[in-house]
Amino acid sequence: MPLQEVVYCGVCSYPPEYCEFTGKLKRCKVWLKENHPDLFTKLYGDDNGDVAAVAGKLAESSIGEEREEKLEKDLLKLQTKQENREQRELAKKLSSKVIIKREARTKRKFIIAISGLEVFEIDMKKLAKTFASKFATGCSVSKNAEKKEEIVIQGDVLEAVEAYIHSLLKEKGLKDVKVETIDTKMKKKKPEGAPTA
Repeated sequence: MPLQEVVYCGVCSYPPEYCEFTGKLKRCKVWLKENHPDLFTKLYGDDNGDVAAVAGKLAESSIGEEREEKLEKDLLKLQTKQENREQRELAKKLSSKVIIKREARTKRKFIIAISGLEVFEIDMKKLAKTFASKFATGCSVSKNAEKKEEIVIQGDVLEAVEAYIHSLLKEKGLKDVKVETIDTKMKKKKPEGAPTA
């Protein structure tokens, strides 16, 4: 079976059989009649009106050439806006950082607070359940002082949590995101009567 040569429309860039789905059919017909009259005859029959008459009818089409061009411009604007929004979101994600904070509750008990994950579209509740089962410890999602969600894990599992967060971000293709670790220790109470510095 010999290979077929496919003709693509110079107006909409589809094969001529599909020009009717683009909203530019009248202009496509004019182009096809000028450049491939035999294919035009095959698809649309022998149209005795000349190209000038068909071009004249373009203005009378349901969409109209000006409106068609305006729609194309609007579509380009929307595509540009969408691309810019995606770029901003990516920049926001890359400029954001995940903060893992270890706080001492008592002398030997610690909690780990993880914040900054909501920017990366990570389900905090699912992640809290994962941590609870992975480390066999209490874990919950709560609001921090800045009214943002954070995951609070009971126990001293800082290194394991940090490694897990790095692998999670790597899976999402965000390996350039900063993960900051803060270790806050309880201040020792000074005995009463001790001199202050």
